[in-house]
Amino acid sequence: MNPVAPRPLRVVIFGPESTGKSTLAERLAERFAAPWSPEFVREFWDAHGGVITAADLHAIAHGQRAAEDAAQARAVADGARVVFHDTDLLTCMIWDDLLFPGSCPEWLRVEADIQACATDLYLFCDTDLPWTPDPQRCFPDEAGREMCRRFFLEKLEATGARWTRIHGSDAAREARASAAVELLLNRRAYR
Repeated sequence: MNPVAPRPLRVVIFGPESTGKSTLAERLAERFAAPWSPEFVREFWDAHGGVITAADLHAIAHGQRAAEDAAQARAVADGARVVFHDTDLLTCMIWDDLLFPGSCPEWLRVEADIQACATDLYLFCDTDLPWTPDPQRCFPDEAGREMCRRFFLEKLEATGARWTRIHGSDAAREARASAAVELLLNRRAYR
C-alpha cells in the first residue's frame, strides 16, 4: 500500500495594497516549484470596467475561493509540498469592511475564519515599500496606509493564525519569505 502524501501546506501572501504581494507570490511559487493563485479581484475589476459595487462582493469572494481551490488542486496533482495564495477570503472580508461597511456577506465572514485557521502560514507584507500608483488602489497617503496596516494586522491577529512580518527591499522580502517557508517545510519534515 502506498502512503498518502501529506496535503500541500497553505501559505497566504497577505497585507495592505502596494506592498509587493503579487510579485512575492509569483517569486515564491517559482522558487519552491509550486502553484499559486492570483488575487481574483484584479481580474474581476478589469472584466467589469474598473467598477466594483457592494452587489459584487459575493461574486468576488466566490471567484477568490475558486482560484485558491484550483491552485490547491494543481498542488495535489503535482505532488507539491506547498501552495501559495496572493490574498485570501480574509482579505476579501477586510476590503468589504473598508470599502462597503455593513455589506460583507455573513457566509464570507464564517468562511474567512475557517480558512484562516486552516492556513499554515501568513506572510504579512508591511507598508514600508514606496507607494506604486494603480487605479485599483484606494489609500495612497501615509495616514491611509497606516490605517490599512493596522486594520489588516488586527484582523490577522484576531484569527490566531501563524504569521510572519515581511519587510524591507524586494530582495529582503523575498529572502525573509523564503526563509519562513523553508522553516515551515522543515517543521513538517520532522513531525
